[in-house]
Amino acid sequence: MNKNQTQLPTDTWITATWSEYIQTIEDPSYEKAKVYYHKGKLRIEMSPLGNKHGRDHAVIMGAIVLFAATKNIALNGIDNCTYHKKGFRAAQPDASYYIRENADVIPWEISFIDLDIYPPPTLVIEVANTSFPDDIGEKRLLYETLNVAEYWIVDVQNAEIIAFTVADGGSRKIDRSQVLPGLDIYLLEEALQRTRQTNQTQVYTWLLQQFQS
Repeated sequence: MNKNQTQLPTDTWITATWSEYIQTIEDPSYEKAKVYYHKGKLRIEMSPLGNKHGRDHAVIMGAIVLFAATKNIALNGIDNCTYHKKGFRAAQPDASYYIRENADVIPWEISFIDLDIYPPPTLVIEVANTSFPDDIGEKRLLYETLNVAEYWIVDVQNAEIIAFTVADGGSRKIDRSQVLPGLDIYLLEEALQRTRQTNQTQVYTWLLQQFQS
């Protein structure tokens, strides 16, 4: 791969070295891209995110903070952060969270989070509008190897959430979060469905009632 000769293909995995991954994330032309690295392959996502992706992203992040505040669960959420394990793996999930005992583990001044120094996020979320097959496939394998505790995929097209608990290098589907005890995935799906018909304030008011009941 020689990125100086031609623009790199996007939304697909291409063979690359770790140094080529570093060159890519430092290239100004990819400043707004999401870049992943796994098993000697690089993926660049340049697709415009748009209204649907952005609104579902906002609703899910808001819902998680609302639930945590209601249940007094310590957490810190990060929007579009870069995680890497030098030489091997890197990811830029749409949203990620450090929860409970790890809520305050990442210092404020840190930019990229080095997973050779800090623990992986407790929960990782990818919002999938056009990227669903990859989010449930190769990215799921990537997050398994990064040892996140839980991985969610927000399926924008169907207003659904596919949630996995991760352990021992594998994952299995769940209907209730294990890192946010008591949070049923179907409530978040109903919140997404409601946003198709009404504004977010009304959706959060409804969610708050559910969380407090």
